Amino acid sequence: MGYVPRLRSLWGPAGRKDGAEWSLVSPVSVAVVCLHTDPFAPPGSGDVGGMNVVVRHTSQALAARGHRIEVITRRSDPDSPEVCVVDGVRVRRVSAGPPHPVPKGEHEGFIAPFRERLEDLEPVDVVHSHHWFSGMAALPVAHAWGVPHVQSFHSIAAPPLTALAEGERPESPGRLAGEAHLARRSDAVVAVSDAEATTAITRLGAPASRMWVVHPGVDPRVFHPLAEPLPAGGRPRVLLAARLEPLKGVDLAIRALARLPQPRPILQVAGGATHGTEYVDSLQALAAQLGVVEDVALLGPQSREELARLMREASIVLVPSHSETYGLVALEAAASGVPVVAGAVGGLREAVRDGVTGLLLPDREPRTWAEALARVLDSEDLRARMSQASRAHARERGWDTTAGGMLAAYCALLQESRTA
Repeated sequence: MGYVPRLRSLWGPAGRKDGAEWSLVSPVSVAVVCLHTDPFAPPGSGDVGGMNVVVRHTSQALAARGHRIEVITRRSDPDSPEVCVVDGVRVRRVSAGPPHPVPKGEHEGFIAPFRERLEDLEPVDVVHSHHWFSGMAALPVAHAWGVPHVQSFHSIAAPPLTALAEGERPESPGRLAGEAHLARRSDAVVAVSDAEATTAITRLGAPASRMWVVHPGVDPRVFHPLAEPLPAGGRPRVLLAARLEPLKGVDLAIRALARLPQPRPILQVAGGATHGTEYVDSLQALAAQLGVVEDVALLGPQSREELARLMREASIVLVPSHSETYGLVALEAAASGVPVVAGAVGGLREAVRDGVTGLLLPDREPRTWAEALARVLDSEDLRARMSQASRAHARERGWDTTAGGMLAAYCALLQESRTA
């Protein structure tokens, strides 16, 4: 099939380069590598989160265009099929380590056996790795096959002495060196935001000439506004959707809630613990200490459909994370016509239009967040204006657009390799 994307995706020090035109005569075959997490597992628990959503939907959108996409992940469930096809995407689960979930940081030990499984597969046109574990396994295989290797990080490790409250610590000993190696040796790096691209260039040494920015998308068939208003008289709902771990700032949301006057809104928290119960226990203890136990609902992991229902029934979606590479939840809220209150960090500055689709807050003071919540909750007119602007913002970000941006990067690399 022929496809000619006309996109503004290539990111460099002088800004975006317009008018790049790439052509391809036949479909592209892509190995999408995700070592530590299965993109076709339910989001919201363990290490399943936004990256899984991006990989799954982008892969499905590329497959719908007629391209041959195979997602390769570690087998972490003995009951899951080794090979299956889901919405046109071939999913292959290979044996590397035990056939059950293990903490994310332990996956560094699975890089070598996972690489051996990749070496047994048939070569493809492009290898695209997601997260540094995947890249360290797949980069040598792609080079051995003589095909381009594309790296996406989805998060980049903070420097070793960075406090947890300021960002994400390296999750395993080799992460900082591994990310820098991949940023410099991969044929392209695809970031989900300008913020992540800047970090990859300045912290990891990625060449700006090989950096692409492809924003995530949203499915308007799943995330959309309410067809009819909720019955009057109920308490407003503030939704926070995230894995339960310190980085996501659920404690800040509870502290802000406690500063609001009675009757308070209900804070609904959708998501499961990354591992263990220590952080969840601390959140419950904090709610009890602040006297808001009856106002906080820890709902656990949710399906995409149930999350979408919770989102469109909410008055506000809250994103109090210490850092976000993009902030997919904010885009899903926009498609649902719900204002977002978020921190002015990372890619959230791109996912939220401050004062238009939501509010971006400059600090982590509970008083600041409580005042922002009250401002939106107390003004029906403000919520209506933000709702309308949010829907228009989200309409520009479909998964087919994301797939087109990804395909532009693939086509550019293939054209370059064929003319070298």
